[in-house]
Amino acid sequence: MSSHATDLSSKTDELRSVALACLAEPGAAAKVSAVAALMQAWSQGQIALDIGKQLLAEAAIPGRPARPELVPPLAVGRRSMRTVEGRAALIHALAHIEFNAINLALDAVWRFADMPPAYYGDWLQVAAEEALHFSLLEQHLQTQGYVYGDFIAHNSLWDMAEKTQHDVLARIALVPRTLEARGLDASPALRAKLAQAGDAKAADILEIILRDEIGHVAIGNRWYGWLCEQRKLEPLATYAALALQYKAPQMRGPFNFEARRAAGFSESELAALGS
Repeated sequence: MSSHATDLSSKTDELRSVALACLAEPGAAAKVSAVAALMQAWSQGQIALDIGKQLLAEAAIPGRPARPELVPPLAVGRRSMRTVEGRAALIHALAHIEFNAINLALDAVWRFADMPPAYYGDWLQVAAEEALHFSLLEQHLQTQGYVYGDFIAHNSLWDMAEKTQHDVLARIALVPRTLEARGLDASPALRAKLAQAGDAKAADILEIILRDEIGHVAIGNRWYGWLCEQRKLEPLATYAALALQYKAPQMRGPFNFEARRAAGFSESELAALGS
């Protein structure tokens, strides 16, 4: 992967191919720096895009470090805010979500061919911002005396990516518009918990993440609407059918309606959530 980080100025590289290489990179730090280099190359017009290219993953994806150990979600357990270790475990869990989110965005770039060029630029931007979020959380975790990999974690975000790998509509409906949108709901309470526990730095990081995640969910909403229009599908009924087909998690409140509105959910969609 390091070769890509130094070769991105070359026009022989292609965005989706390099995104796949970034996805396969197992090292967290190497993945973050590779995504930043790819974003810079793309923003400066130094890398080509082939929307029709058919790609196959030759290495295992997603690339991830040997740790954290992945366990079922229920095995992770609750985290006490009363101890340094408990707060560090929560920050670690958030860092793991952001690490997964880098992989999810990269997967959206390489996997789905024949989308408009703007689609690929949007998801690359998401990958770069998720990489920044991971870095902020990982650096803060180190100030608590821990590193990424020191606690157990679960893999439910990537599980949904695997379920939806054959249909871009299902992927957009159920990852950014469902799983990531749940982060909009959870962020204010988590931020308040960390602030109350005296971790102002972590609370500030969560504020940055919430701001950016509104934009990420908005990108999901925009492409979901575009895909429904292309396929002549009614968005609300289509979403309900996809959520049932792919066994998406049940939506439970409280909901952050303000953030969801800012992310482009319609009033009909918000009404369907209930209160």
